Amino acid sequence: MASGMGTPTGTGAGRHAPDPRDQSIPELLKQLSQETSTLVKQELDLAKAELSQKGKEAGAGAGMLGGGALFGLGAFGALTACLIALLATALDHTWLAALIVALVYGAIAGVLALRGKDKLTEATPPIPQTTETVKEDVAWAKTLK
Repeated sequence: MASGMGTPTGTGAGRHAPDPRDQSIPELLKQLSQETSTLVKQELDLAKAELSQKGKEAGAGAGMLGGGALFGLGAFGALTACLIALLATALDHTWLAALIVALVYGAIAGVLALRGKDKLTEATPPIPQTTETVKEDVAWAKTLK
């Protein structure tokens, strides 16, 4: 006698699964196999989508690093001569002016590099959250034994 507490099997539109208590062990194992296969396919599709998103985030971080390097090099050439000349006029020591400018540039480069590294770290390792769901599914399946 069916109590209406059966779970749908996804075997067809509009069809209801019989009560599992009314099914034989081979039927139940076949149903479990089909549902497990469907679940694994769905989890893989979700993992692909998550990996794609992580790849986009990594690309943005790499772009920021590249942009920081490009602007650092461009600014290096244009501003270095100007700042060294300005400081050398005030300090009467060209070497000291060059050292101060180099330290400022080093600090700017460090900040840009750390920001880019943080962006890359956020995106890697590209382990999708779906992994946790699959682990839960495996643990649940083991309890059925």
